[in-house]
Amino acid sequence: MNVYLQRLQKKLESCAGDLTVGQLARRPAEGKWSVAEILEHLNLTYIGTVKNLARSLKAGRALGGSPTIKQRVVNTLVLDFGYFPSGRESPESAKPKGVASENIFAEIKNGIAALDDAMEKCETQFGSRAFVADHPVLGPMTMQQWGKFHWVHGKHHVRQIERIRD
Repeated sequence: MNVYLQRLQKKLESCAGDLTVGQLARRPAEGKWSVAEILEHLNLTYIGTVKNLARSLKAGRALGGSPTIKQRVVNTLVLDFGYFPSGRESPESAKPKGVASENIFAEIKNGIAALDDAMEKCETQFGSRAFVADHPVLGPMTMQQWGKFHWVHGKHHVRQIERIRD
């Protein structure tokens, strides 16, 4: 398994794996996501990335473009420095839809496994340096960069989960 996805899965399990269904579903405040909704959001990003990577696999070629200077700067901030800005609104496709709290960890495990599988197939088919797919903000990324993105994004949300727990 990709090292970043492995770390991510362990971190999510350690910070929220022991929560009850009630604790997972409790919202910290009106308009704020519950832990289950945060986890569902993360899983939706895994599903979205898998779909994005599948387009390249289906086409038989890496479909990532050439990164712009702005994308390179943002990519460096996020992937090299681990900075993930707060306050950005989630894209509609990654907003929680209401998965049952009792199912969220099974879904997360399946989502990470599917992402790892798609990333492995892409790296095998296109190589480790290919920009296989574009992220809407960070632009074209390699498989290592996709793994690190999900790790940094996941850590951002783990901090939110830890605040909710406390």
